[in-house]
Amino acid sequence: MSTTKKMTLKPLGNRVLVQRLEQAETLKGGIILPDTAKKKQETAKVIAVGSGSTTADGKLIPIPVQVGDTILMDKYAGQEVTIEDEEFVILRGDDVIAIIN
Repeated sequence: MSTTKKMTLKPLGNRVLVQRLEQAETLKGGIILPDTAKKKQETAKVIAVGSGSTTADGKLIPIPVQVGDTILMDKYAGQEVTIEDEEFVILRGDDVIAIIN
């Protein structure tokens, strides 16, 4: 019997773990885009959030996003990581531009 253990990743400090949302593979005219022609998505879903950053006097400044939020981020922000064949991006809280409702 083998048991599979799911790896979890908890960002530290002022970091946010997100997963880019997939771009549609077919355009309005019916053209199918190959993976190499797709541009990087700026929208992502928040998977995990760090505790926030601290000021010089020790006060904690929380990150203004929550797990499950859909965000708009800088196109080339963060560090791309692959965990168990899934791609994620770890970025700074400052790289989050907006929360999409």
